Amino acid sequence: MADNKIHLHKGDLPEGVTFGTSVAIDSETLGLNPHRDRLCVVQLSAGDGTAHLVQFDGRDYSAPRLKALLSDDRVLKIFHFARFDVAVLSKYLGVTVTPVYCTKIASKLVRTYTDRHGLKDITSELLGIELSKQQQSSDWGAATLTPQQMAYAASDVLHLHALKSRLDAMLAREGRTDFAKAAFEFLPVRAKLDLAGYQDMDIFAH
Repeated sequence: MADNKIHLHKGDLPEGVTFGTSVAIDSETLGLNPHRDRLCVVQLSAGDGTAHLVQFDGRDYSAPRLKALLSDDRVLKIFHFARFDVAVLSKYLGVTVTPVYCTKIASKLVRTYTDRHGLKDITSELLGIELSKQQQSSDWGAATLTPQQMAYAASDVLHLHALKSRLDAMLAREGRTDFAKAAFEFLPVRAKLDLAGYQDMDIFAH
């Protein structure tokens, strides 16, 4: 992490921060139930070795600049397991995040030789970079984030652009780009279904 820059912001992105045509995004919450476990941090990167962390206090989620970015249909949002992040961002920020790319879905479509599709696994295999997950279960609602938490949060977005590039090549090679595109387009609806209580139901089953 020594070569990466991490910027912490309270409540919103500062003026003048831009991410170009695509931004890698992740979120940290107090748990995996969006109705119970609040949004604490949103981390973003342009894939340039710099990460911006937006920390929320649990009361003020106005964040106009972050919301404008998330809802800008000219900027692609790259996630790993977008289904959860898109739902959480919708719940707390009130925005429909679009367009979306999910490295986990892309991995499942092309890395059919394994059942290991976690960010740590695909980053290790495709990029040769080992991520630490030590801070995954830490208290993200703390008033002050530790340097270890900040480094962990940043690591979740710094490599998503490179992973997308590798996975796009694999999708094209296997003729599954259209499958991925359709799945990504459905993700905002999938997130809304989760928030509506359909998270454990396969609506396509008999």
